[in-house]
Amino acid sequence: MFDRFPEQTTTAYQYVRPYTNMNSPVTDVTSKDFTCNVGATPAPGIAWAKAGSTIGFASDIPISHPGVINVYMAKAPSGQTAATYTGTGNSWFKVAQLSAVTDGGNSIKWPSDNITSFTFTIPSKLASGDYLVRIEHIALHGASTFGGAQFYISCGQIHVFGTGASSPTSLVSIPGVYNGNEPGILLNIYWPIPVTYTQPGPAVWS
Repeated sequence: MFDRFPEQTTTAYQYVRPYTNMNSPVTDVTSKDFTCNVGATPAPGIAWAKAGSTIGFASDIPISHPGVINVYMAKAPSGQTAATYTGTGNSWFKVAQLSAVTDGGNSIKWPSDNITSFTFTIPSKLASGDYLVRIEHIALHGASTFGGAQFYISCGQIHVFGTGASSPTSLVSIPGVYNGNEPGILLNIYWPIPVTYTQPGPAVWS
């Protein structure tokens, strides 16, 4: 699904890790596949991006299921690169999200519907280094039962440069960030129409 950065010079899986389940979702939030998708392997390249600049992911097909988007980053430890790091441990922080729009129970709308790319800003204060960038679209059409939410996941490899010197102190592990019972993951989006929606995961670090 998300297979490249949206710049015109970027090709599929040049900087985004290829995986083996095509456009199928991950539904087990405790699986090792939840980090970067099923069978993910390092991409051949690492894209350079300046702190404070806009980057994103592009998809080979429009998003067709109602749901929300989260984007996480994790800094590669000393001695590793964005290509060698597997994303294990408490290393992830959220940098962007695209949530639902509610109006007190009359309707619920999904700004991610039919989009083919999602862009966001790298925090300008972020310290330089190699990072994994992970996007997930959480499809909620079947989320009324446990395990029914579908996660469409991709990980990109970037090197952040600039004058930033800050790193978040509140980090999460992936898998580990969700247990599947969160109100934004286990819910019926059709009836009764949710009065509000709670975005899964930590707050965005900026």
